[in-house]
Amino acid sequence: MKLFFWAIPLLLLLFLTVAVSVSIGSADLSFKVVWQIIISHAFPFLDLDKSWPETADIIVWQIRMPRVFLAILVGAALAAAGVTYQGILRNPLADPYILGVSSGASFGAALVIFFGLQTTILGQWTLPIVSFISGLITLLIVYRLALVGKKLQIETLLLSGVILQSFLGAGLSLVLAKSEEKMGQIMFWLMGSLSFSDWSSGLIIAPYVIIGIMIIYLFSREMNILSLGEQNAQHLGVNVAGIRIVLLLTASLIAGAAVAVSGIIGFVGLVVPHIMRSLCGNDHRILLPLSALAGSVLLIIADTVARTIMQPQELPIGVITALLGAPFFAYLLRKRKKEFF
Repeated sequence: MKLFFWAIPLLLLLFLTVAVSVSIGSADLSFKVVWQIIISHAFPFLDLDKSWPETADIIVWQIRMPRVFLAILVGAALAAAGVTYQGILRNPLADPYILGVSSGASFGAALVIFFGLQTTILGQWTLPIVSFISGLITLLIVYRLALVGKKLQIETLLLSGVILQSFLGAGLSLVLAKSEEKMGQIMFWLMGSLSFSDWSSGLIIAPYVIIGIMIIYLFSREMNILSLGEQNAQHLGVNVAGIRIVLLLTASLIAGAAVAVSGIIGFVGLVVPHIMRSLCGNDHRILLPLSALAGSVLLIIADTVARTIMQPQELPIGVITALLGAPFFAYLLRKRKKEFF
């Protein structure tokens, strides 16, 4: 009941943000024409009077809608990954960006672009898979650095993420310095943007995001138990190590897939889960789907602001989310500097 209480207004808000985002832009198109074009493509069997120019159809269906569709997927992926990291690590400051997963995935993508391997290994799946693997390796290193014996040291987890981010930042700078012709593409990964999106980008990562979130949701009960502490979870019959590995892998998968098409977009996985947790509580059966919806809404809004606030120039979406997330991170760090949960 509580899930539907929050899900319905969030779905309405998602529809509203989609409607606004698709309807505004540098091209002067009326709201009526925009939605006639969308309806004509979504329901081709309807007999509509297609009196709009072909350029309007291209702007709406080939440029704006794929971008909004991708924002929905990337926002949901980053928010769901943030919920997962925070739940299994019992740390509300954990997210794909802060733990270095986004930087690791971006570094892998930069290497693929640098060597021109975008489609030579696994076709169109090359970039997402390499991003996933490099993001996962980064997370495993961070996790290992935070382990003392067999116990995870939450206090050193964030520091480990900072260390790996610094190292990967140096690697990215080196790649950037050696890639004059492909500098623009690599800068895209560093700053985060949806400006190069098309329908294929969204369709490539959709299976990763949808299946990944479904897998995480299947373990939402176990995440609730893990929030009580490792020892209590083991007493209740939960395979802590096994479930933690599955969830870390799955969260890294969807985060890496998101980075593969959008670059580094920070703080979505930090801000959204915390806000939704304060509204609907800590039950991951409710928190996960609501955070995914809220992440989609936030990223659509951020992308709309990024492409319209300084027209005709477009800001990287990572700038907008960082302006929101960095002060929020500082607030959380100060508020919970001793106890996280």
